Amino acid sequence: MNMRSLYLTLLALIFHFSAFTQGSSNISLVYQWSDTTLPATSAHLNTYNEIWGVVQGGREYAIIGSTMGTHIFDITDIANVDTAVFIPGAATGQSLVHRDYHDYNGYLYIVADEDSQLTLSTLQIVDLSYLPDSAPVVYDSNVLFKNSHNIFIDTATARLYVSGSRSPYKEMRVYDLTPDPLDPILIDSYDRGRHDVYVRNDTAYLNDGTSGLYIVDFATPGNPIVEGTHPADSGYNHSGWLSEDGSVYALAYESFGFPINLLDVSDMSNITILSTISSGVNALSIPHNLIIRDTFLYASYYNDGLYIFDISDPVNPSIAGFYDTSTELHINGNYRGAWGVYPLLPSGLVLVSDMQNGLYVLDVSQAVNPVGIDDNDVKAQKLVDIHPNPFNEMLVISIDWEKNTRVLVEIFNELGALVSSSYEVPFNGELRLDTEKLSTGLYEVSVTGDGLSESHKLIKTR
Repeated sequence: MNMRSLYLTLLALIFHFSAFTQGSSNISLVYQWSDTTLPATSAHLNTYNEIWGVVQGGREYAIIGSTMGTHIFDITDIANVDTAVFIPGAATGQSLVHRDYHDYNGYLYIVADEDSQLTLSTLQIVDLSYLPDSAPVVYDSNVLFKNSHNIFIDTATARLYVSGSRSPYKEMRVYDLTPDPLDPILIDSYDRGRHDVYVRNDTAYLNDGTSGLYIVDFATPGNPIVEGTHPADSGYNHSGWLSEDGSVYALAYESFGFPINLLDVSDMSNITILSTISSGVNALSIPHNLIIRDTFLYASYYNDGLYIFDISDPVNPSIAGFYDTSTELHINGNYRGAWGVYPLLPSGLVLVSDMQNGLYVLDVSQAVNPVGIDDNDVKAQKLVDIHPNPFNEMLVISIDWEKNTRVLVEIFNELGALVSSSYEVPFNGELRLDTEKLSTGLYEVSVTGDGLSESHKLIKTR
């Protein structure tokens, strides 16, 4: 039985521990929206696509794309969410799979990547200053470019980067928004970056599918300089995000079974892999889009939902929480489930778009700040270290405990059954457990002793 089937079976059961109820850990749902009158695509049966968030006039808004256009929700009062605005797309219908968004200086920029009505899509620019009453489209044209797969605005330099635009254009086009945000001026183009792009201070991380990652300096228009490259390693280099200190780039491969790579980009001429991470749910799991905030990586997974990874130590990342948004089965060639994630709102609420199920607004406070205590207190209380997570053939349990006592280590599966022998280890000791025979799934490791009681949630991969 795969994990998706197991989750559905467990919905009617009372778990031994509540953290795993309804396919979630440390994350709770506070709002969900979908519209059954909207058509689904013929390609992937998806009604919804990208997610974005903005703050305007002191209020928070969630933005989600669909086959018919763009939906904006006022989520400032999560108990009374308002469907503020709907913006019809220039291209709509059952062939419209992709939309993408970015905001700058009070404007929302919208692109799409399909031609649903034999007329190529447009760049739409929306004035957000009228929210929550309206959001008028103040620019709607395909003169600058037609279809686009992804856009990113480097707000520090006021430049719009457009990837995957249609021929005869090059894969990447760069526009200056400084003179007028409503009149982008083409200042550069480049023959890499067919899929997604992340930019900071004129340095663009171009995700170029099977060609790999290209890091390019666009500071001088007309003279792009390649600072570094990283091969695709037989996967499809889809998207990525740079850590706040600029030393780590999280790279997602849109390929079945490929993990997220945490890359050391402190020396762009010598990029190395620090570690790899995955949801651990299924051999066919695929990460799609991701964003880093503080020391946490937020990743949307097809079929698996939202996964949050603690990457404060990028060499030893761990899962901080997850929330499953989809009931779709893992099938080779099946791209369904969570599409995008947006964790950058001041409130800390996280937005997720599910291709079939629409908008999710999630409370992740228990994942990124457990039980409401500050980060220093959390670090001080961590007496037990268990790694790696996800794990496979071996678990290492280190215990730093001053009391002269022995502790009990037990491993329970998601049904609450004890699945390993109980181990007693000396204080301030280390135990290596052979876990090769454990089946794929979710586990809780309990460590108890005189004045010590900790439990850790882990995922066993294949």
